[in-house]
Amino acid sequence: MAGREKRRSAAALDGDEQRLRRRQEEAALLLGRIRGLVRWVVEEVAAGRSPSIVIHRYRNYCSAADASPPSPCGCSYDAPVGTDVLTLLHKDCHTSRLNVLLRVLLVVQQLLQQNKHCSKRDIYYMYPSIFVEVAVVDRAINDICILFKCSRHNLNVVPVVKGLVMGWIRFVEGEKKVYCIKNVNAAFSIPVSIEAIKDVVSVAHYILVVEKETVFQRLANDKFCERNRCIVITGRGYPDIPTRRFLRYLVEQLHLPAYCLVDSDPYGFDILATYKFGSLQLAYDANLLCVPDIRWLGVFTSDFEDFCLPDCCLLHLSPEDRRKAESILSRCYLHKEAPEWRLELEAMLQKGVKFEIEALSASSISFLSDKYIPQKIKQGRHI
Repeated sequence: MAGREKRRSAAALDGDEQRLRRRQEEAALLLGRIRGLVRWVVEEVAAGRSPSIVIHRYRNYCSAADASPPSPCGCSYDAPVGTDVLTLLHKDCHTSRLNVLLRVLLVVQQLLQQNKHCSKRDIYYMYPSIFVEVAVVDRAINDICILFKCSRHNLNVVPVVKGLVMGWIRFVEGEKKVYCIKNVNAAFSIPVSIEAIKDVVSVAHYILVVEKETVFQRLANDKFCERNRCIVITGRGYPDIPTRRFLRYLVEQLHLPAYCLVDSDPYGFDILATYKFGSLQLAYDANLLCVPDIRWLGVFTSDFEDFCLPDCCLLHLSPEDRRKAESILSRCYLHKEAPEWRLELEAMLQKGVKFEIEALSASSISFLSDKYIPQKIKQGRHI
């Protein structure tokens, strides 16, 4: 037995070393390509020429009108739907965009050379008068990822993580041991870098994603994970990249079903869709961030009547809610890949009402964790 454990440890160590070596090789290759581009731009400017850089545009969904015949849907994770040509010397809107891109690129080059990390806000404060706002830096990072066909984590630009996890799982993140399994009702921060994760162990039966931290804390207070072998994750609203990558990683590594619980309103639905289909802003990276098999557990418009909730919990959709719902309904993936989801959203819009997950507490404070979630999963009442 001791010999077998030693062999397993050695194999795990070899795997970690191989992953580290592969990351180092990828970083060196990316750094070489960045240096080559910067050198070319400098040479072009020195020669009095106006360098131009082509940035492809991607989209992971379009409106139903765009997707219907005779115009076939052009949405694809890996096929560009258009291009932007950025020039440096011409006086147009692209001049500033390319200027910003090159400045951010120089910062990224320095990060890779020194094997350091920083946030996009750190980058913003290096040239605040030029960048104007953090969103400008964010767009430049997207441009760089598209230009070099890489992901944000490859650039050593790290986000401020807001996601939380609890439940029957343990793993190592770099040098830090994250043993959720020792206290399954305690919240831990989502790892910043998936590449730093190793030695993942779990005895969970499923993963539950909840929209809001208030619901996450409700489940923690009710000791939901202690009574149900699961992992609970929240992105605390719209999920950030680390939360989406972590969920995708767990689903792939642990081969567990993932369920999602969001408010019965258009914004809750949009958060659900972000987990399953990705966001338009990061369409070029959607195939690495989305969780195609995630299941919508609730809450549904029909749950209001099914669970006899009081009328005071029901709210009318605002004009903004209606516009949001109509915009989502036009997305091509609801017609091609999730028609049942589309029907639920249409029912919400037709009835003109919404309600929050917390409304389920009207029956009893722990109704959500005692009955709603366990019964729905056991009975397969999800879509």
